[in-house]
Amino acid sequence: MAVSPAAKTRVVIADDHALVREGLRKVLELDDSIELAGEAANADEVMARLAQGGVDLLLLDLLMPGCTDVELIQRIHAAHAELPVLVLTMHADPHIARRALEAGAGGYLTKDISTELLIDAMHHVAAGRSYVDPSLSAALIRQEPKAPEPLESLSPRERQVLVALVRGQSLVDIAAALQVAPNTVSTYKTRLMDKLDQASLSDLVRYAVRHGIVD
Repeated sequence: MAVSPAAKTRVVIADDHALVREGLRKVLELDDSIELAGEAANADEVMARLAQGGVDLLLLDLLMPGCTDVELIQRIHAAHAELPVLVLTMHADPHIARRALEAGAGGYLTKDISTELLIDAMHHVAAGRSYVDPSLSAALIRQEPKAPEPLESLSPRERQVLVALVRGQSLVDIAAALQVAPNTVSTYKTRLMDKLDQASLSDLVRYAVRHGIVD
């Protein structure tokens, strides 16, 4: 959904941190050709706002409550295939960047990028062009095809349990949220450790952070 040169670029900011959204609003105010079209703090709010239309670019944090990893990008791409998505994240990992781009993102930036580059990237992606953080571009080019990540073998329910576990929720709380027995959650935990080759819950936490599953 590339915008015409005369039109303002209508941007929705999606980030679960209020301070980040406030800072991004101030960045948008620096460019008269960009206007704020809405904000979202979780995956459901993102999908609800996009369903209303009137959006030229989604500025998206990679990890939003309600979705895991690049799942939200996939949902957005399935429902709004023409909508440009620019990921703005803390994760400076080329493997995570590649997953986001393959899921449908048009651009990928880390949160330490300059204001000037962020504005430039928004214009590029809104116009239908790709934009990757300069610090990651060379690494993405050098990447060789990899064997499928163990994460790709996880079912949606296993991903839910993984996120809940690494965020410190107890087996009982997870079971209540998923409406299953605690023993079932325990089985999921064992299966996750086996699939991801992790020996303990602390190992799972480190693995999840390293692979961009949680902050």
